[in-house]
Amino acid sequence: MFTKLLIANRGEIACRVIRTANRMGIRTVAVYSDADAHALHVEMADEAVHIGPPPAAESYLNAEKIIEAAKASGAEAIHPGYGFLSENPDFVEAVEGAGLFFVGPSAKSIRAMGLKDAAKRLMEKAGVPVVPGYHGEAQEVVVLAAKANEIGFPVLIKARAGGGGKGMRFVQSPGDFKDALAAAKREARSSFGDDRVLVEKFISSPRHIEVQVFGDDHGNVVHLFERDCSLQRRHQKVIEEAPAPGMTDEVRAAMTGAAVKAAKAIDYSGAGTIEFIADGSGPLRPDGFWFMEMNTRLQVEHPVTEAITGLDLVEWQLRVASGEKLPLSQDDIAMSGHAFEARLYAEDPAHGFLPQTGTLHHFSFSKSARNDAGIRSGDAVTPYYDPMIAKIITHAGTREEALAALGDALAQTHVAGTITNAAFLLALSRHGGFAAGDVDTGLIDRNIAVLTAAEPPAEHVIAMAALIALGIDPNAPMTGWRLWEDAGHTVRFLCSGEMIERRLCLHGDGSLTLEGGRDGVTMRDVARGGDRMSARAGAFGTRVEARVAEYADPAGRAVSVLADGRAHAFVLPDPLLAAAHHADEGDAILAPMTGVVRSVNVSAGAAVSKGDKLIVLEAMKMETSLAAPRGGMVSEVLCAEGDAVEGGSVLLRFEEAAE
Repeated sequence: MFTKLLIANRGEIACRVIRTANRMGIRTVAVYSDADAHALHVEMADEAVHIGPPPAAESYLNAEKIIEAAKASGAEAIHPGYGFLSENPDFVEAVEGAGLFFVGPSAKSIRAMGLKDAAKRLMEKAGVPVVPGYHGEAQEVVVLAAKANEIGFPVLIKARAGGGGKGMRFVQSPGDFKDALAAAKREARSSFGDDRVLVEKFISSPRHIEVQVFGDDHGNVVHLFERDCSLQRRHQKVIEEAPAPGMTDEVRAAMTGAAVKAAKAIDYSGAGTIEFIADGSGPLRPDGFWFMEMNTRLQVEHPVTEAITGLDLVEWQLRVASGEKLPLSQDDIAMSGHAFEARLYAEDPAHGFLPQTGTLHHFSFSKSARNDAGIRSGDAVTPYYDPMIAKIITHAGTREEALAALGDALAQTHVAGTITNAAFLLALSRHGGFAAGDVDTGLIDRNIAVLTAAEPPAEHVIAMAALIALGIDPNAPMTGWRLWEDAGHTVRFLCSGEMIERRLCLHGDGSLTLEGGRDGVTMRDVARGGDRMSARAGAFGTRVEARVAEYADPAGRAVSVLADGRAHAFVLPDPLLAAAHHADEGDAILAPMTGVVRSVNVSAGAAVSKGDKLIVLEAMKMETSLAAPRGGMVSEVLCAEGDAVEGGSVLLRFEEAAE
């Protein structure tokens, strides 16, 4: 076993690898960009090496700098984590050429599975079932469109390189194919440097079920059971679980057998995942699943497999990479209980899951769950990398117990300073269909309005925010006493883009009332300890509880209140910023997040109609189309293709169309 390991990654996966290495007595070396100089993974490692500026292409994707860092630090091996260089065969060869160990499969295996079209042809030869589609080399629009017609709509266009839903488009009809193909190719080229695609039949009611496999350099291959990753949006996984609901012994034997066969076909060594698409229109069938792709690395969702097997997959990776045999044979690997993982992202579900940036002024978890995070209070989510904040994992004896534990953990997850998908995840965990195990990849899209519904803060939540913002302790002596009348304070907050105005009245007996809302509220017995606050509210004295945090927002002083699983940010805005908020925003298109302009489809003087797609913005490897909010004429275009723009900046202005 090697004694020093460099982790060629960042965030929660770098922290995850460091924890196992520490337990095994292996010293660790972190690498970091300018944006990550004070990151958690840098602090946790024994050593850290700076490798460049924030853009990944100049730092975490710079193989030469990473190998130089490993050699200079005396590291004997490199763990790539996932993403970045983890599935780059040229990097593997460069690492091994430098006399270092690569913690992962061989370059040959990665190449065999790295391109979806070639991988599917290989799997067909190996006898593994494959989704009907076109996996050939021709990339002309007319050829691909003709193949789509032969396959039959609807179809999926998929980038042959990479994953994570990048470069993927669902096409319902022939008339939509050309535009969808152009968008998929553009996104694939941006994400993977390869714009070639394949076209596949879209399976109705599909389920995404994957099998964790592990091989070594001694010819051994085992599986560690399956995971269900069907809860997706934009083809990206949201909540994963193990084992798959509704899985029978017969189907499991067929699916895991196919996965092991696939791994053996390429002499696989290390951790890998064979991903299948299954027909979810009815019960799972031994003949109702097809090979989709192989991820030749550790997966984001590996903790659910660790939970049900009691194994440390990173430890297995390190042992196999150092030349050891697999720690266990297939017969020695057992499964116990059920596990879930939810991915906590800095994104806005109510506005198309737009990535968000900002400083996490407060960040706290439930101690009853496993929380894999690479960020902590005071750290920032930047536009340079994936906006995942953490993974929340629960494990229990049954699926029902594990899902209930996940809901409890999500309800106690408090992030202040940026918008997250925590409330969306909580709503998803409580969805009746999901609870019943009735899952497929379309569940989120079918229920998106309910799952992303924004609930206004309750009056007692506003009252708590007002007390904190005004610095009032209602239990302090004489707080509410005045000579002629009770004490009163007017407070104005900006909350979810709306201005809230309330009058807080404090009474001599320690109670308070909040007035000005649709329903007034009376509260008493208000108590605060640390980040927790409680009170008795209403005529019946119902006990209400919340988690609270104060911080400085760019727009002014702010208070975040987490109640009933939803965090509400209340900002006491600077007067000038408040005035700007009420300005007419219908005459401009603003950048919804920091990003890069990929295309500008209009010029000054052009007439546009409401809904016309005018600008395409890319942030965190996702493209967002910005549409005209109303009809009119473009008066100014303030950006150009390739420009880096800040969130909130004006990109384009309108004026009334000329008569």
